[in-house]
Amino acid sequence: MANSAILDPYPQQESAMAGTLYIISAASGTGKTSLVQQLILQQSNLYLSISHTTRSPRAGEVDGESYHFVSVDTFRQKIESGDFIEYAEVFGNWYGTCRSEVHKFLSKDQDVLLEIDWQGAAQIKSLLPDAIGIFLLPPSRQSLEQRLKNRGKDRPEVIEKRLAQSVEDMRHYQKFDYLVLNDQFDQALAELKLITQCGRLRTACQEIRLTQTLKNLLDR
Repeated sequence: MANSAILDPYPQQESAMAGTLYIISAASGTGKTSLVQQLILQQSNLYLSISHTTRSPRAGEVDGESYHFVSVDTFRQKIESGDFIEYAEVFGNWYGTCRSEVHKFLSKDQDVLLEIDWQGAAQIKSLLPDAIGIFLLPPSRQSLEQRLKNRGKDRPEVIEKRLAQSVEDMRHYQKFDYLVLNDQFDQALAELKLITQCGRLRTACQEIRLTQTLKNLLDR
């Protein structure tokens, strides 16, 4: 269950940044991570924000690349100091996004992608309504269950619990701006690229980048 951090409203100037914040969420087993990895590789202006977590690193994960792995005490301190723009507890572990890191890239006209659950997405949208939310769906419940089993990491009862939670997570798809079906990987990737490319052309963003051009065109 998510717990909303007590945060001051974002400073006014942060609502006038050229960079766009994207939120991508999906139920466990949807294939989100693979799509995000390819999207980041192919979109040079898109930066994947690295979350903080209290869970232990898995095989192959690197601190500072996969996650920032911290203790529960450190995580709580960051909550109290308002360091997180969002945070949530998922399957007994805490995950959070550092607000200063997000701001750093957005202020430099670099788009930022958050790979978080719907709870964190709701917190982000309450602070930054212009953030663009994308929800990924699996092609079927059967394929979702098979993906969870193919991981080979969990016992049957854990898989059953994760599947039930995944179905519950999918009920929140209407809170997002875009809905992408991950049936064919290449098609889903193309749709994600299209969303991020169009996002950079929104008037609010272009107005900042083209300030001088607009001034030259419109001033008498």
